[in-house]
Amino acid sequence: MAVKKAIVKKPAAKKGSDKDLKTLEKKIGKVPKFFKELTTKEPEMFNLVMRFEQHIWDDGKISSKTKKLIAIAIAAALRDQHAVRAQLGGAKNIGVTKGEIEEALRVTFLLSGMPAYVYGRAQLDEVMP
Repeated sequence: MAVKKAIVKKPAAKKGSDKDLKTLEKKIGKVPKFFKELTTKEPEMFNLVMRFEQHIWDDGKISSKTKKLIAIAIAAALRDQHAVRAQLGGAKNIGVTKGEIEEALRVTFLLSGMPAYVYGRAQLDEVMP
C-alpha cells in the first residue's frame, strides 16, 4: 500500500513584495538574491524579515542616516565586502555623504584598527568616487 504525502502549500508573500524589495534596496543597497527568492520559497520568513527590517531602519531615537553610518562601520570592522558595499549603496540613496562615512570609518579605525579602516575606505572610494 502506497503512502501519500500531504502537500503543504506555503502561504504567499504579502502583496506588494516587489515594492517592499525596492523600498528595502533603497534603504540598504543591493538586496541579496537569496533574500529575493524568499518571496516565493519562504514567503512567511520574507514577511517576518521585512517587518523586522522596517522596525530596525525606521527613524526612532536616532535617524536612519545615523543607523546607516553605524552599519557601515560595523561591516568595515568585520571586513564583509558584500555588507560594506550594500550599506554604501543604501547610504547614497538616503543622502549620507562621503564625508560622513569617512568620519564613521575613523571611529572604526580607532576601535578596530588600521586594516578595518583601510578596507572600508577602499570600498568607499570604489562606490562613491
